[in-house]
Amino acid sequence: VPPDLAGRNFKLEMPKNDKRTLYVGGLEEDVTVEVLKAAFIPFGELVDVNIPLDNQSGKHRGFGFVEFESADDATEATFNMNNGELNGRVLTVNIAKPMTVTENSNKAIWHAEADAFFDKQGWGDDGDPVITDDGVEDEGLKPK
Repeated sequence: VPPDLAGRNFKLEMPKNDKRTLYVGGLEEDVTVEVLKAAFIPFGELVDVNIPLDNQSGKHRGFGFVEFESADDATEATFNMNNGELNGRVLTVNIAKPMTVTENSNKAIWHAEADAFFDKQGWGDDGDPVITDDGVEDEGLKPK
């Protein structure tokens, strides 16, 4: 355990996969958030549209995420847009899956895999309360 993490508590709160967020792959280079939004708005109320950018190039990486207000709208959009075409490219559209962690990954650890990850790292919840830096008793993770 790195010295700066020893004795600290960690609480992981991860969003649940509620089947309202879609992964949209196969995006053409010129597709913008506005274009993606316009393609999916006919299927229902949108909460968020996101196209992650590559840190080095500043361009998107060919995929995005569309979050609907309702899971039924997301299902309808998947049915209608998967293998559909946008700006000359065939899209792959499906329910977004949580990121998974690998041993050398710096990505977020999703709730379903958190216990296994911390056990592998030698951390665990042994049931004893932990005193945090501010003196408050908390039941959290600590080194085994």
